[in-house]
Amino acid sequence: MNDDQPFLSEDELALQAQVKLLRLEHSDLDASIEALSHMPIPDQLLIARLKRKKLLLRDEIVKIESRILPDIIA
Repeated sequence: MNDDQPFLSEDELALQAQVKLLRLEHSDLDASIEALSHMPIPDQLLIARLKRKKLLLRDEIVKIESRILPDIIA
């Protein structure tokens, strides 16, 4: 077992895997938006839709991460 990370339950590992996939999708959307914005005539409607989807993914990532790392009262 790796001493660098605390013990994680199967649920937490599954959530981390889900976050990893969502981050990859978020990154792919970012690359797509960047590529579309450099087109001679960018499709602004498509770019707006991809940006909305990217924001939804970010919200989902934050929601899952908050389940993995609960708030610590200082």
